[in-house]
Amino acid sequence: MGEKETKQASDSTPTTSVTSKETPVVATSPPPAPTTPEVSSQPKPPVVVVAEKVDEESTRGSRDRDIALAQVGTEKRLSFIKAWEESEKTKALNKAEKKLSGLDAWENTKKCTIDAKLKGIEEALDNKKAEAAEKMKNKVAQIHKEAEEKRAMVKAKRGEGILTIEEKAAKYRATGYAPKKFCGCMSF
Repeated sequence: MGEKETKQASDSTPTTSVTSKETPVVATSPPPAPTTPEVSSQPKPPVVVVAEKVDEESTRGSRDRDIALAQVGTEKRLSFIKAWEESEKTKALNKAEKKLSGLDAWENTKKCTIDAKLKGIEEALDNKKAEAAEKMKNKVAQIHKEAEEKRAMVKAKRGEGILTIEEKAAKYRATGYAPKKFCGCMSF
């Protein structure tokens, strides 16, 4: 039982023995300020404190924990940066989409305005064309009417001329005289 107690006692207290792998940690501190009124002209040598080396397993666990904490911190920072980047990209995309949709709306409004003006111009041109066509039809009808009147006048004059010639021919027959001119260009 005595061996177990000594083993437990040695496990609970850190060892001060230095192995070949371990090196002692040396800490230097400045010399303490003189408390006595005597002032010495020579500086005192620095005090060397030898720290006890902690067990390698416990330092390895501490280092592993520190490394793991550093990795967690790095991962946390990287995930924060990635989230920020995604957020900023989304904001930029949304802003661009908003501007594009605004431009599309502006373009559609302008196109509709131009189309409405074009339809108004087309309607005005169609109305002018219809009016011009109606005027032309009226002119054609007027010309046809005038032509019919002139034809009627020509036919009436022709009829009168024929009657006049028939009357003169009857007169010449009745009197027995012959007309002096047979043709308008020849005379007998």
